[in-house]
Amino acid sequence: MGKAFVANPEEVEPENNIIAVYWLESSRGSLLDAAKALASEQSIGTWTEVKTETLWIRERLSAKVFKWKGEKEGLVSVAFPLELFDLERGGIPCILGITAGNLFGLSEIKNARLIDLQIPKSAVKIFPGPKFGIEGIRKICGTVKNRIPHIGTIFKPKVGLKPKEMADIAYEVGVGGVNFCKDDETLFSQKFCPIEERVSLMMEALDKVYEETGRRVMYAVNVTAATPRLIYENIESALDNGANAIMLDILLAGFGILHQLAEDPSIKVPIHCHRAFHAAFTRNPRHGVHMIIVAKLTRLAGGDQLHTGTAAGKMGLSNEVREIQLINDFLRNEWYSLKTVFPVASGGIHPALVPINVRLLGRDIVINAGGGIHGHPMGSRAGAKAMAQAVEATLKNIPLEEYAKTHIELKAALEKWGYKYAEKASEFLKK
Repeated sequence: MGKAFVANPEEVEPENNIIAVYWLESSRGSLLDAAKALASEQSIGTWTEVKTETLWIRERLSAKVFKWKGEKEGLVSVAFPLELFDLERGGIPCILGITAGNLFGLSEIKNARLIDLQIPKSAVKIFPGPKFGIEGIRKICGTVKNRIPHIGTIFKPKVGLKPKEMADIAYEVGVGGVNFCKDDETLFSQKFCPIEERVSLMMEALDKVYEETGRRVMYAVNVTAATPRLIYENIESALDNGANAIMLDILLAGFGILHQLAEDPSIKVPIHCHRAFHAAFTRNPRHGVHMIIVAKLTRLAGGDQLHTGTAAGKMGLSNEVREIQLINDFLRNEWYSLKTVFPVASGGIHPALVPINVRLLGRDIVINAGGGIHGHPMGSRAGAKAMAQAVEATLKNIPLEEYAKTHIELKAALEKWGYKYAEKASEFLKK
């Protein structure tokens, strides 16, 4: 292992490589030693010299460390030649296998975190990207012109509700003002709530909302299942019963099936992507994979909505606000003509936290509230109204405590979850 895995920055052409950025901590030797071990393991190397390696393999397929900063730990950039990848057939599993494969177990590395992937245009164009994106979803819901943040809800309790009970709740929150509702990630097609009956009754309820209010509400039914065949059976059942969105637990089902669903012309509804399981490898700042990787791969594979985190939620003001902003900016900005992805803020949000989330995360956001709607003292319809009123007040730059004086649902929400949040939001928004 030596010069074959190191290059000068000027020798690396971004258009001919997928560039991976890591934070590495060496277990022995220098940071560069750890980086070279990574480049070797993830491209052409093994633990010993082999007679089968050729000059062509070494020159054309070896990954190159071309930037590093630190003695024992620090940032490292590694260029992986596009020839290493089978992007047409290997797709995202191939990208992850090469850039995030065995490296986490190498003895030379104490800790490793993949923090970015820079993918060239020629590689990005191979993937489908979202079918709908933000603009397509806004068109479905009729919010293209007014650009309001979408209000979403998750049915609570997470599991246990029967189809008729869910449909009744969907009607209440739909009339109350939500734009979007979804299954929780743990609701599949259990016997107490099978998909076919659930979707049929849900869509009847949401059609009734449309007839009464003129507002189209999306419902993302969880189609995640054990095998691709069963996922397709769930989708067929959902679409036959009028589903206008589907949800996939992407890290459990896999990016490959998301890619397949996005390319399938028969699936003409948005795909809502839940990131269940992500914290197992994204939470540790010293080891694992950064959430931006999940975001980039979701956009490549064709997700239309993706959970990215809250600026303020059940744990208060997030310590990762800047990271969430960067992820959301990536999902909403231009990326080689792929459509955008609607970021979803979800986790402990209630009406008093709406202003901070909108201020920090912008208008192109889905603000998802489960307990913050269904825990309202006046019921789920009032909870949805309180969220809508909080959005209205925020967009009008009216403090929530002021708006609550003439809006009883918002007032009740603030009384339950605390005026202190509204007061803090007002102070924050003045800055």
